[in-house]
Amino acid sequence: MYKIVSKKELNPTVTKMEIEAPFVAAKAEPGQFIILRVDEEGERIPLTVAGYDREKGTVTIIFQIVGATTEKLNHLNEGDSLHDFVGPLGVATHTEGLKKVCIVGGGVGCAIALPIAQKLHAAGCDVTSVIGFRSKDLLILEDEFRAASNRLFVMTDDGSYGREGNVCVPLNEMFGEGEKFDEVIAIGPLVMMKFVVAATKPTGIPCTVSMNPIMIDGTGMCGGCRLTLNQDGKKVTKFACVDGPDFNGYEVDFDEAMSRGAMYHDFERHAYEETCNLFKK
Repeated sequence: MYKIVSKKELNPTVTKMEIEAPFVAAKAEPGQFIILRVDEEGERIPLTVAGYDREKGTVTIIFQIVGATTEKLNHLNEGDSLHDFVGPLGVATHTEGLKKVCIVGGGVGCAIALPIAQKLHAAGCDVTSVIGFRSKDLLILEDEFRAASNRLFVMTDDGSYGREGNVCVPLNEMFGEGEKFDEVIAIGPLVMMKFVVAATKPTGIPCTVSMNPIMIDGTGMCGGCRLTLNQDGKKVTKFACVDGPDFNGYEVDFDEAMSRGAMYHDFERHAYEETCNLFKK
């Protein structure tokens, strides 16, 4: 059993938890993920590692309440325990040798981007961070990004905080001024990453994206997390759980990924509503 050491609401739909999991904490790196089950009958869901403390033996997760399992998870409190907490899984984000990086985070994807920014900043890398949200009330982790960045742009779609517009606005401004980076790392909704890739491509700067497709076992056996990459004119199948979650953004077939990601939307919504009704009783 994996004890919940702390719990904090970051905004009305996003929660941060620190989980006691010393074996996972000992090996976790930015970009990797875990798979958890709330209880013995629960489904397995992947969540990216949002932080870790090797001395305390804890791993931080940040999740958005969007389905039945995240609703159940959010009803747990400090002192409660999770049934399963498996990891670290996946390939850690490549950070070695990078001297100047632009990190772009959208919504809850900022929770994944933050530990990457922190690791790069601690290594002396010049970090520019661009974080975007629909509105001020959905803002998360601003102070943490400011501490881990040489420069920070905060964007909101409606202009209720920071600058108005999406994350591509400052990105295009920097590119227009001839600014160069060793790499652009984008993490967030698929459509956001698609447009960040499109904005970066004319510059020739490498662009890495973190993919979060449907995932079940996390070991490459179920095939649920498969992605199509376009490599040298050929379509290549990769699995996000073992080959990723980071991929070359120029190779990812985002349209297929978005189509696959929406396959179970109605089922997930129904399960979420059923779970909410159970808690109301």
